[in-house]
Amino acid sequence: MKAPNLITLTDSYKVTHWKQYPPGTEKVYSYFESRLPDDMHMPNVVFFGLQYYLKEYLLGQVVTKEKIDEAEDFFAQHFMRKDLFNRAGWEHILNKHGGRLPVSIKAVAEGTVVPRSNVLMTIENTDPACYWLPNYLETLLVQVWYGSTVATQSREMKMILLNFFDKTGSDKSLIDFKLHDFGFRGVSSVETAGVGGAAHLVSFKGTDTVAGLLVARDYYNCPMAGYSIPAAEHSTITSWGKENELKAYENMLDQYPTGLVAVVSDSYDLGFALHTLWGDKLKHKVLNRDGTLVVRPDSGEPDRVVLSTLQVLAQKFGFTLNAKKKKVLNPKVRVIQGDGINLQSMHRILEVTSDEFASENIAFGSGGALLQKLHRDTLRFAFKCSSIVVNGQERPVFKNPVGDKNKRSKGGRLKLVQSPTGLVTVKENEAGDDILTEVFRDGELLVDNSFDEIRELAFVE
Repeated sequence: MKAPNLITLTDSYKVTHWKQYPPGTEKVYSYFESRLPDDMHMPNVVFFGLQYYLKEYLLGQVVTKEKIDEAEDFFAQHFMRKDLFNRAGWEHILNKHGGRLPVSIKAVAEGTVVPRSNVLMTIENTDPACYWLPNYLETLLVQVWYGSTVATQSREMKMILLNFFDKTGSDKSLIDFKLHDFGFRGVSSVETAGVGGAAHLVSFKGTDTVAGLLVARDYYNCPMAGYSIPAAEHSTITSWGKENELKAYENMLDQYPTGLVAVVSDSYDLGFALHTLWGDKLKHKVLNRDGTLVVRPDSGEPDRVVLSTLQVLAQKFGFTLNAKKKKVLNPKVRVIQGDGINLQSMHRILEVTSDEFASENIAFGSGGALLQKLHRDTLRFAFKCSSIVVNGQERPVFKNPVGDKNKRSKGGRLKLVQSPTGLVTVKENEAGDDILTEVFRDGELLVDNSFDEIRELAFVE
């Protein structure tokens, strides 16, 4: 793929905005937040993803004469006129700043859990001639909504799991592997898989989304952020033919004689597979194998299917009762549900099964709902100008639409401080130490977060 031209990574109308600010404008200051929720659904947000966008798109010399020429020609065709593109502004960045972007970006440390409706990031120009640049970059920087939304949802799902682990007396030692990322094929792009896959790994360590591991490695200094196991898909089972389903399962046990192995078991008749194949004909081999068979039921109503699968496996392979009188399957068998899993269905499955079974018996795999069925308004992210300097005079800027008070934006220069009740946004001149840190200035990365640091900040127990 051709290397991106930063000048064209914006919305069309922003190309025209350099002509629209008040005469004498010297500085534009904007902030990014997850606006107040309409209800208490996910009241906090986990900030994640900015470092990827900084490293990938903004570091170093990103403006060259060739890129200016290309953008000028492109926008002349796009707008069907030549006077809208700010060639002089981009040439100023090239000639005075060596093609490095004269902006300062401050942000909360990635992984920080922040109550909604608080400032997460700010940006302002460092050269008065480039007042138009901060909001030109909005289009790209606002995409941090995606990694933050995935990280927030995955953390919320981990909190649900921990709640049911406590309720059912489950062993928490493997909690980080109880929600596995199956999302690579279900997202819109490789970049989406990379950012979203890494965001999920802030709270978990199980994934099949290789792109997410590469983002964590290449942009967050983590050699290996997640892990997987050998697992069957329907093609590797059905290619044997229905008449050889038993041989297909037996082959999985033979090929992977140790450790965890997951086998999808609903290709034909899940009940037959559980009762007759796994629970009878292959029972001895499963029990004598040096590892754990993870049965994947998938088809059907998830809560009903998972419960019935647990019940059959308990009957066939035995179980123990833990301190809370919940059944824990023989350690040779476990269950993973990988179909139809989202925050609500996972909660429902745990709720339905928890009367009888410890939640540690179940793992979950989630794909589209984990990485794709999200949008910017899931957590109501917004990027707004809140302060401007015109002819040396600073003044607050905000919107306050009569038709929707929830869209009122903040005015003035902002900071995020620790109060007795938690993190809160205040004006820059108010009391309290700002926990927003300058992470980028004039083309240079000032803070390089490690994935371990991010995980520690987002940690829940």
